[in-house]
Amino acid sequence: MAKKRDEFKDNYKWNVKDIYPSDEDVLKEIKYLEKHINEYQKYQGHILDNASNLLELLQLDSNLGVRLEKVFVYAHLNNDADTLNTKYQELFGKAKNIYTKYIENTSFIVPEMLLSDEEVVLKYLEEEPKLKRYKRILKNIYRNKKHILDSEVEKSLSSFAKLMDAPDEIMSSLQDSDFKFANIIVNGKEEELTESNYSLYIRSEDRNVRKEAFQSLYKTYSNFKTAIATIMRSEVEKNVAMAKLRKYKNTLEASLFHNEIKPSVYYNLINSVHKNLPSIYKYWRLKKELLNLDEMHLYDTYADIKTEKSKKTYTFEEARDLVLEIVKPLGSTYVSDLTKAFQEKWIDSCNNVGKRGGAYCTACYGVHPYVLMSFEGDLNDVSTLAHELGHAMHYYYAINNQNYEDYNYSIFVAEVASQVNEILLSRFLLDNSNDPKEKIQIIDELLQKYKASIFRQTMFAEFELFMNEYTEKGNVLTSEVMNNKYYELNKLYFGKDVIVDDEIKYEWERIPHFYMNYYVYQYATGFAAAINIANKIYDGDEVARDNYLKFLKLGCTKNPIASLKVAGLDMESEEVMDNAIKFMDELIDEYEKLLKDKEVSVINE
Repeated sequence: MAKKRDEFKDNYKWNVKDIYPSDEDVLKEIKYLEKHINEYQKYQGHILDNASNLLELLQLDSNLGVRLEKVFVYAHLNNDADTLNTKYQELFGKAKNIYTKYIENTSFIVPEMLLSDEEVVLKYLEEEPKLKRYKRILKNIYRNKKHILDSEVEKSLSSFAKLMDAPDEIMSSLQDSDFKFANIIVNGKEEELTESNYSLYIRSEDRNVRKEAFQSLYKTYSNFKTAIATIMRSEVEKNVAMAKLRKYKNTLEASLFHNEIKPSVYYNLINSVHKNLPSIYKYWRLKKELLNLDEMHLYDTYADIKTEKSKKTYTFEEARDLVLEIVKPLGSTYVSDLTKAFQEKWIDSCNNVGKRGGAYCTACYGVHPYVLMSFEGDLNDVSTLAHELGHAMHYYYAINNQNYEDYNYSIFVAEVASQVNEILLSRFLLDNSNDPKEKIQIIDELLQKYKASIFRQTMFAEFELFMNEYTEKGNVLTSEVMNNKYYELNKLYFGKDVIVDDEIKYEWERIPHFYMNYYVYQYATGFAAAINIANKIYDGDEVARDNYLKFLKLGCTKNPIASLKVAGLDMESEEVMDNAIKFMDELIDEYEKLLKDKEVSVINE
């Protein structure tokens, strides 16, 4: 039975007092924000009267922005640590309300500035040296000029912000509260199947469990196919309408424009993965042999490879020591800085009743990052710890090297640092094992990451592109159209050696990232970038290491493509993906050699 939060020692809990000493201090800060948030209005109609007005407005925004961010992070950390605590439910609600007020009170700024030419602002930048701190923000405003609407329309759109999220919220409510899946038999006992434990059962070494979980889950989704198709259609049509309203060519350009990503990056990803599909096909053939299967179904592709190593557990302290060991190739300064995460209690590892599921890293300017996870002691938890601490160090270096306006890096580069740490862990474990069974398990876990991060996410990206382009041509997305397309893509991405079960055509219904408009492709590009970086660093390339550490400090001072060029990568070419697949091919070759060992061939028996 899970323990209550107060049953855990404080050294396994994060120290939120580094943000505010007490809840009372947060409430005082909220009152401060409520009092000063109306100060924006005195600048309405006068932002560009002179350089002083512009500077004062931007300084006000920085001051309130830092405070607002701290309030929001403090509230959501406490709420996530114990979602049953009504005090923090209320505090989180107050934080969201003040954030909504901030959005409403600042909605006039950009449209009003765009009434004047950029030359006015450039002149003020020359007149007032203190404005140079905001140069990137100001330049970006005018870069977006043709896509910003007048102030009244922008204000109206901001008031509809919550409604814009309705498709995602409706789908989340269905999944979290209303969907009931048929129970499955596990070890002779009937067990409840849920969205949260499905990922456990689909990896089971018991094939019947995998099959039952797969069929039970998608049977339920098939029963809601028309309703869910309507929800998804409304999401896509909303995005298409917004792209037109803001004068973008299409939804893809609308999504990529903010980060200065060319559509060619998206298309190159799909083309590169298509070119390399034979590599993943070979992996499925070998895994089929390893699992001793006459035929491999989709639900078999998730099966874990079990060894004695799988049963090994780690204390949190052992996990800490392992993570600090695997990052040594990043240099003594990185190791010393990462040690602070444990000494200063950045991490909440308690698996207490009421804690939010999953894992994440977040930060607020002027304070260290925070990591949430529920540590139970298996190797996957060690990997999760390494992953989230990769994010944490990215935040840490950006916060300590950039101003508030420039520290928060783009989603496009967000998964690079986390995956670099995971890859360093995998390579360390592989090089320090002499057991062929253990080696093949480590390789299989790495290949599963390739499948999940590159091939699966690219398939998602291709499906998302289809939905948007189909709608942009004036067609209507129906459940039949989406189901058929999704099934075809699975056939393409898994190849002829995997039986693509009919139920998979409903899988798109349960993917939350389809409500985030061209988000998923970044997992694939980020993982490919991380493979390139981590391998060079692990192999002792000091230039690659130094470039990577420079990249971690950039924040958003450069666009994502330029940032990764600092790390030595050209994301506009197919070379990054090709190099990542080349390493995958090397892993598959090693996998094949190990399969010739008779001990390995019966690994799951």
